[in-house]
Amino acid sequence: MAPVFIPPDHFRELRHDEIFPDSSRPLEIDLGCGDGTFITGMAVQHPERGFLGVERMLGRVDKTARKIQRMQLPNARVMRLESAYSVAWLLPKASVSRLHLLCPDPWPKKKHAARRLVNQAEFLDGLTRILAPGGEFLLKTDDQPYFEDALVSFDSRTHQFERLDWTDDAFFYPTTDFEQSWLDIGRVIHRARWRLIAG
Repeated sequence: MAPVFIPPDHFRELRHDEIFPDSSRPLEIDLGCGDGTFITGMAVQHPERGFLGVERMLGRVDKTARKIQRMQLPNARVMRLESAYSVAWLLPKASVSRLHLLCPDPWPKKKHAARRLVNQAEFLDGLTRILAPGGEFLLKTDDQPYFEDALVSFDSRTHQFERLDWTDDAFFYPTTDFEQSWLDIGRVIHRARWRLIAG
């Protein structure tokens, strides 16, 4: 199985078994997967799960694919596509056990705040579409305004999502390349975790 996943059709919803043949394997998504540090670390730790990185930048996709191939991880793949579109339209319905958004582009200028994924109704609606009942959305960011926007967005959807505790020792969670670069210069990483309420 090739480490780079190319959708057979970019204009229809994927099936789980098109990404990983064993569709009984829980599927986790890493949006904006950078150099693949997170998904490869998770794939090694959890061989029973499937991990798909979504990344629009070709260089990062290539780097992630090489890492997956070098580590011989049959449960990790990377797809070159834009995050918002993947969540809103492409990923399979009710199939994702956890979706990770780690150190996303903060769009720091006030006039660009609407471009933040957590401020887009289409993205939030997409989460409710692709997460399995009880599935989780996990966010880490060094950007305080981005984090505050996420809290406001999810507070407005308490009928769909409940916030969960996330302690340091809650579970294995690799540090991404972006996160480490911020930690190295003393930035604070904010994190939050929500579960889709089974309806």
